[in-house]
Amino acid sequence: MYLGRIVCAGMTRDGKPCAAYRVSSRSFPNRSAKLITGKIAILPREGFESDLAKNPYIAYNCIRLSGAVALATNGSQTDPIIEKIAMGVPLRDAFASCLLAMDYEKDQLNTPRVAAAVDAKAGKLVLGIVRCDAILVREYPCVPGELRFVSTYTLDHPCGDNVDDKFDAADAPAICSYVIGGGRFAEFENAVTAASAVWDGLTFQLAAQDA
Repeated sequence: MYLGRIVCAGMTRDGKPCAAYRVSSRSFPNRSAKLITGKIAILPREGFESDLAKNPYIAYNCIRLSGAVALATNGSQTDPIIEKIAMGVPLRDAFASCLLAMDYEKDQLNTPRVAAAVDAKAGKLVLGIVRCDAILVREYPCVPGELRFVSTYTLDHPCGDNVDDKFDAADAPAICSYVIGGGRFAEFENAVTAASAVWDGLTFQLAAQDA
C-alpha cells in the first residue's frame, strides 16, 4: 500500500512522548532527512539538487521543537505552525489556522499538507490534514505503546484506524527504523527516509535515517 508522506505522534511503551515523519515517494526518492541545529530537514541527496527545479515542495523542515512540543509535517507549514505554538497558541488552533491559510500543495496531485505534534507535558497529541476537499484536526491522549499517524494518500484522515497499537521502539534511532519498516509501517511502500523526536524528560532527542 502506498501512503506517500506519513506524520506520526504517540508514546513509547515506557512512557516517552514522541513524533516521527516518514517520506515515501515514487517521484522524488533521492532525498534525505538531515539534522540541522535542533531541527530536521528534508533535502535532496547530493547530485540531485536539480530536483528542486522540478518540484519546489520536496525540501522543507520536517521536525521542529518548541519547549515540550515536537512537531512533524510534510512541508513548509512546519515553520508557521511551530511559531504559533511558541507564542502560546493551542496545538489545535495552530494546526487549523496554518493549514487553512496555506492550503493543500498546488502540484499535479493536489498533495495534502499533513501535521502531527505531541505535547510531552500535557500528554496529548494532535493530527491534522488539509486536502482539496477537507480540513481535519483531531486531538488524542498519549497512550503507551501507541503511535497514531495520518498520510497524504489513502489513510488521509485522522481517525481511530490510523494507529499502530503495538508500537515498540525505545529511542529516536529505533523510532526512525520502526516507521521505515516496523509494525504496521512494514505494509507501506516506497520508504525513502525518516526522522524522529523523543522526549527524555527534559528535552527531545532527535534522529534521522535513510531507508
